[in-house]
Amino acid sequence: MLMSSIRPFCLTSWLAAPVAAALLLLTPVSQSRAQAQATPAPAQAANPAPASPSQTTVAATSPEQRSITARAIDKVKQVAKSAGDVFNRVPCLPPKGGAKAMGSLPHVASKLVAGKPVVIVAFGSSSTAGYGASSPDFNYPNRLAAQLRRQYPTADITVINAGVGGEDAPEMMKRLQKEVIDVHPDMVIWQVGTNAVLRNLDPGDTAKMVEDGIARIQAAGGADIVLVDPQYSPAVNQRKESAGKMVKLLGKVAELRHVGIFPRFEVMRDWHENQSIPVESFVIADGLHMNDWGYACFAQLLGDDIIRSVGQIKLGVNVPGDVRAYRPM
Repeated sequence: MLMSSIRPFCLTSWLAAPVAAALLLLTPVSQSRAQAQATPAPAQAANPAPASPSQTTVAATSPEQRSITARAIDKVKQVAKSAGDVFNRVPCLPPKGGAKAMGSLPHVASKLVAGKPVVIVAFGSSSTAGYGASSPDFNYPNRLAAQLRRQYPTADITVINAGVGGEDAPEMMKRLQKEVIDVHPDMVIWQVGTNAVLRNLDPGDTAKMVEDGIARIQAAGGADIVLVDPQYSPAVNQRKESAGKMVKLLGKVAELRHVGIFPRFEVMRDWHENQSIPVESFVIADGLHMNDWGYACFAQLLGDDIIRSVGQIKLGVNVPGDVRAYRPM
């Protein structure tokens, strides 16, 4: 199992002032640019609040400090360039007129509004672990965490990657208590169903286990829950009938249990069929797993939904998770 916790931090406690200043120089200066930037590695954490070069003074007072500053600048530039190139090649655009079914996320949104610590568990299989990504920087939990930290630079946000390759609902249910419920999360993102399709398991059995798992999470503390259905990819599409049933049943479970669902299958199909993006631009050669761009765009759209929900809470609007509204994502 891969685990990664991502927390904001005080730069002055991580590096000396010169390095902090160097990092500030590289901070995005607009929201649109920030969304196109990289997810830094967990050890490098988030960029601080935007600051222009004219507002930042590099206080290197010795050759050794200047050397540390230079190395920090080079490292951050490398990370930013490698991740920025992902969206420079193909822009990440939301589907137009697609079904938006997540609703609000009142628990995690209220905590972010109040400035309280937030814990998010990304629960799932290899799509959550990040198989196919060129490095951990590019798996979706790390990309999502970095986006949220850019949006809420003073928030204490932890994202735990609880993805284990090859698993589906039967295996996940065995570790649900220890790796999800016992963590006391504010939000659970549960990616499930793909391996069941590939194994020709009964979609109905999977849906029942997921429903039982959601009930256990809700009974333990009321965390916001978002299901993520299978990916649109050649390997999944070879089992079109089973995949269609799985997507439909997970949507029904979300509706019955009043939780959100991120329609990954429809989003990825939109990339190919409506945005004319070749499948090989978001799926690796195995025909199943997403690549850096696929994970990055998935995380970006999911993060946008979370940010939108926080905005609704700030405005006093609370759209329940069971409201199924058709509007652009």
